[in-house]
Amino acid sequence: MIRKISGAFTGGAIGAFIDSFNIWVLGQIGVTAMLGIGLRPQFTAPWLYPRLVWGGLWAMLLIVPLFRQKTALRGILMSLVPTTMMLVMVFPEMGLGLMGLKAGLLTPLLVLLLNFVYGLAASFWYKNCV
Repeated sequence: MIRKISGAFTGGAIGAFIDSFNIWVLGQIGVTAMLGIGLRPQFTAPWLYPRLVWGGLWAMLLIVPLFRQKTALRGILMSLVPTTMMLVMVFPEMGLGLMGLKAGLLTPLLVLLLNFVYGLAASFWYKNCV
């Protein structure tokens, strides 16, 4: 069980790092601005560390024995849970409105796509650890 927990957490942290790096790069090269999305985070430790921890914690959902043979589907489905929390809880608390729409109309789509990448990375890491 320890192997499953550590594999899931590590996979989630790696997926969260990839997700964080991707949104940072998209902001730095101007893609988010071009899409009308007002997200341009700074790649700093106080911004990154909570994302890594939460990414690891959310990836604990990979321990649930569903779709064991379908790694990609498992990762995508798992990523929908933190995506939903981001869109309906975190963004409104940040003052960005429901689904982050005050940051731009394409914000929910960007969050969904980036979290798919997070989920895929976490799921494939977990599969190779367990």
